[in-house]
Amino acid sequence: MKKKYRYLGPFILAAVLAAGIFVGGKLHFNDTPERLFTTNSKKDKLNRLIDYIDYEYVDEIDTDSIVDVTVNNILEKLDPHSVYIPKQEMDKVSENMKGDFVGIGINFYPYKDTIAVIRTIENGPSFLKGIKPGDRILMADNDTIYGKDLASDSVVEKLKGKKGSTVKLTVYRKSEDRIFTVNVKRDVVPIKSVTAYYMLTSDMGYIKVNRFAESTFKEFKSALRELRKQGATKLTLDLRDNPGGYLGIAEQMADEFLQDGKLILFTKNKKGKVDKIYATDEGSFEDKPVYVLINERSASASEIIAGALQDNDIGTIVGRRSFGKGLVQREMELGDGSAVRLTVSRYYTPTGRSIQKSYDKGHKDYYKKFTDRYHNGEMVSVDSIKVADSLKFTTPRGKVVYGGGGIIPDIFVPIGTNEEEAVESMDSYGFISFFIFEHLEEDRKRYTDYSKEEFIADFKVDDILFERFVDYCIGRKLNMGFYDYEEPIKLYLKAAIADQLFGPNVHALIKSSADTMLKQVLELDNPVVKQGEAEEIESKN
Repeated sequence: MKKKYRYLGPFILAAVLAAGIFVGGKLHFNDTPERLFTTNSKKDKLNRLIDYIDYEYVDEIDTDSIVDVTVNNILEKLDPHSVYIPKQEMDKVSENMKGDFVGIGINFYPYKDTIAVIRTIENGPSFLKGIKPGDRILMADNDTIYGKDLASDSVVEKLKGKKGSTVKLTVYRKSEDRIFTVNVKRDVVPIKSVTAYYMLTSDMGYIKVNRFAESTFKEFKSALRELRKQGATKLTLDLRDNPGGYLGIAEQMADEFLQDGKLILFTKNKKGKVDKIYATDEGSFEDKPVYVLINERSASASEIIAGALQDNDIGTIVGRRSFGKGLVQREMELGDGSAVRLTVSRYYTPTGRSIQKSYDKGHKDYYKKFTDRYHNGEMVSVDSIKVADSLKFTTPRGKVVYGGGGIIPDIFVPIGTNEEEAVESMDSYGFISFFIFEHLEEDRKRYTDYSKEEFIADFKVDDILFERFVDYCIGRKLNMGFYDYEEPIKLYLKAAIADQLFGPNVHALIKSSADTMLKQVLELDNPVVKQGEAEEIESKN
């Protein structure tokens, strides 16, 4: 069990980071390819080869696939973050970065042989039509969406459509043992990048951002306004596991904390052109305490914000050394529906740091450097982080910071034990959530009388549910010291129930009492008073 979650995990996460880290924007060429790119012998050679294969080769060959392989092979000779996006993946990538899509507004599991609703999006199309958690969607118009080998992607395609179009859903409601139909008008459904926000203490707000999409800054501002209404004069900005996104969104967010005229970052391309980005007078949270949480999977745009604040002596960076990605990409269309994200410049923090780690030895070595952190002691001790004096920089107030491979936090927080990481992994990969879904399926009425506030304050996971979870894990060949970690497991089970009943804000709030980084923030902010508040939160959960 220990190796499964501690040592296999980093390789999976490295693959995710390889696909997901991105900072930049889109570049659309309005001119013709003929005028933009003059013909030369190198391009002619590739074109001729493809034509020969197309027309003369003895067997039928899908030359489109050959072109895809060729493009990928070319990009592999560049940096690890210049990537090809095939035509069939563009819609999904674009939706994720745009921050919304058109659909019916449900979260669901393909459960056994049906589509089971986990939760409807508040005020979304299905919510307004009375669809409830636990409902099974059997048909969309005349398309059957139940049966064996149910694929989530095909279900999503049948539920999506043009904005304003109507789909007739056939629904089975288990709690009432009846089948009914309902017409749902498709609408824009947000893909939230601000996944949670709440008051951590009486005067400190908390906002979790999981990527930097087109909608992220608007979501962030909305969350910040709401927290300030509730009394927030301080903020914890959680950028852990955030792989990045659009450069402009990161600039806007950093501007919220920096005074007019402060340098946020600068970029430099291969021609030596330097572009400097400065803060404006638009910031709404200047001169207020802010704590930024980062870890080894915080990359790109996340590092821009952490670096901008750290180099300007604003706030406190808490956590572990970030990923180390200081390259800027632009998304360029290739004319057939596909695109390439090509690295066009490097970015530097205000003191002049490049936090990009070396990729001179190739892609495999580049991501191995990431997984090596789990083995060289860096995750448990700040003293194990190797720094070079040649990459030493100094902030205006004299704080020493380093370039060359990520943002080193002001306050280091070590990674948890293998077992603690295993529990977190089970939660982040949805294992606990699926167990709780099955539990709720058996007896949802047990929870109907709880308000959100009552659930947070009063609900306790009993020994029966805990033992059932242990049996559930063992039955799936997951073994660990369950009874040594009974309390945190019970907390995660409670949080998972809250997520499906009340949404991600309550889920995050309940988990906060077991979060070592948040505990560190509270102790930093006020060692005596805040520790008491942390204990009070923990006692409620």
